[in-house]
Amino acid sequence: MAVQLNPNLLLVVPLAPLIGAIVAGLLGTKFFGNLVGRKVSHTAAIIGVLIAFIVSCQTLSLVIDGATFNATLYNWMNVGGFKLEIGFLIDSLTATMMCVVTFVSLMVHIYTIGYMSEDEGYNRFFSYISLFTFSMLMLVMSNNFLQLFFGWEAVGLVSYLLIGFWHTKPTAIYANMKAFLVNRVGDFGFILGIGLIAAYTGSMNYTEVFAKKDVLANVLLPGSGWMLITVTCICLFIGAMGKSAQFPLHVWLPDSMEGPTPISALIHAATMVTAGIFMVSRMSPLFEMSDVALSFIMVIGGITALFMGFLGIIQNDIKRVVAYSTLSQLGYMTVALGASAYSVAVFHLMTHAFFKALLFLAAGSVIVGMHHDQDIRNMGGLRKYMPITWITSLLGSLALIGTPFFSGFYSKDSIIEAVKASQLPGSSFAYFAVVAGVFVTAFYSFRMYFLVFHGKENFGHHAGHGHAADDHKHDDHHHGLAPGQKPHESPLVIWLPLVLLAIPSVVIGFFTVKPFLFGEFFNNVIFVNHAHHAMAELEHEFHGAAAMGIHSLTSLPFILAVLGVAVAYFFYMVKPSLPTAIKKHAHSVYALLDNKYYLDRLNEIVFASGARVLGNGLWKIGDRGLIDGLVVNGSAKLVGWFSRGIRLFQTGYMYHYAFVMILGVLGFLSYFMFPLAK
Repeated sequence: MAVQLNPNLLLVVPLAPLIGAIVAGLLGTKFFGNLVGRKVSHTAAIIGVLIAFIVSCQTLSLVIDGATFNATLYNWMNVGGFKLEIGFLIDSLTATMMCVVTFVSLMVHIYTIGYMSEDEGYNRFFSYISLFTFSMLMLVMSNNFLQLFFGWEAVGLVSYLLIGFWHTKPTAIYANMKAFLVNRVGDFGFILGIGLIAAYTGSMNYTEVFAKKDVLANVLLPGSGWMLITVTCICLFIGAMGKSAQFPLHVWLPDSMEGPTPISALIHAATMVTAGIFMVSRMSPLFEMSDVALSFIMVIGGITALFMGFLGIIQNDIKRVVAYSTLSQLGYMTVALGASAYSVAVFHLMTHAFFKALLFLAAGSVIVGMHHDQDIRNMGGLRKYMPITWITSLLGSLALIGTPFFSGFYSKDSIIEAVKASQLPGSSFAYFAVVAGVFVTAFYSFRMYFLVFHGKENFGHHAGHGHAADDHKHDDHHHGLAPGQKPHESPLVIWLPLVLLAIPSVVIGFFTVKPFLFGEFFNNVIFVNHAHHAMAELEHEFHGAAAMGIHSLTSLPFILAVLGVAVAYFFYMVKPSLPTAIKKHAHSVYALLDNKYYLDRLNEIVFASGARVLGNGLWKIGDRGLIDGLVVNGSAKLVGWFSRGIRLFQTGYMYHYAFVMILGVLGFLSYFMFPLAK
């Protein structure tokens, strides 16, 4: 019999960061009198996340030994036979996510001490990131859809607060509102999916819902020819499209770089954007019942992986390059989900969390060293000034492009092989997208790397490419190096998290690829239909982590990755005039990429303008015309008109009253006698 985990100890995991958030947010802000200083605020927040990380690691160790937990902790409400509960489901998938979330969050908390040291909202920022950690842990630890939705919406709310952290900056306010609204579109689909599950199963508990998956798979959606399971899964995935920034609901993530760099690493690289990947993996028993939904997921993932990578090629803001890389890698994870390779998607989620958080924090270190200039065209030659940031950035970039034996290689190569083995409709396009994406990823990643750390020193000149117009003294966009100034390595509190993230970015894939993908780690957690044999083919071809790395040296993805690095080196180190010439001769293509496929304009013209037109129409016709004009004012006018007519007979003369009585009698006689005559 499996060992049961201690529920009281499990409660510590989400509650410890929550307590840290309360201390920093209530006692450390001006609104409540600033009762504690910065040191107490960041200490409380860091200790809370550290405790959560330690308990998460202990939980993972026990889960590996066979321990499990699936129980209700609090019964909120019973409506008939329908239960609304708070509970935990702790298995290998949950324990993995707990460790990833808490470790990355801990690194970001430490990093924030240095990065936000001059910001007036220092305590408030620590409160927000600890509150986010609590929300994300509640999401991944849930055993029912109610708690899942609570965590889902809570991380969206805290993301809104963090993206708009510098609330006096117009671009930040625009970005957080955009993120909030786009995610509401996805969440509308998500709650429809949950509603269908609740309506047809009578439960929101995962175990009870999964037990009725065969019933859902054999029911048609009323009024349509669609299978209920297909509609439900697509609705759930639409929620994932918003949260995990899949095309076309990806438009919020690049703009979210307006927030401070630490939240870019925490929310938009390692945790919140992976919530959709986690959710689909958790719902694998449902998604495996619908090939249509899986094909839809695979195609959406392929589009995101390839076309978002193209946009990274032309970006000059260091954070936006990494942001588009995140979009592309999320597309890879989504493709794996569509190929029924859920364990591979979660594996890439884990490895990506480490090296992408590393790249974001390294970008922040560069920004600090450059006195908050983010334009990579104003950099160059930083290797000798920032050696720790340089080497950790190089390691993160090598992991990102899938260099053999690095962590990203094992997960990324497995995704490519899984989709190659898939026979579902759309798999051919998805395979082309993820293979072509290897070259694109290598090109834009090392374009940034070469322009930042090698080549000519372009900083400290008056005639730079300019900085952001907003000169907010605490954001990532002010001033830059003055003439004669040199970059400097970041302090220990900033570079230490880089080193700690670089270690798993290099080695964790080698040691975990076998148990994650081909061992018993996800047994009875992730379910795959026997008709979907991608994982079986991967296992047949796997002969160990070392052999996998050696064999890849002659594979097409490795050749494309090397080619991407070589082309980036030639374009930006050997022949830097060539990109400018290509831009001039391919102006229309550049304009298409620079305008992000005009999707923002499409949203503004069609959806935003359409919403304004609809809103104005409802206001003028519905509210003013029908409700105020006809129903409210119209009824008042009708009563007034009727009253004025009746008042003509209220004269005090008996013959007038007798006349009205005669008219009334005639009316009654007419009403009752004419139907009888018919």
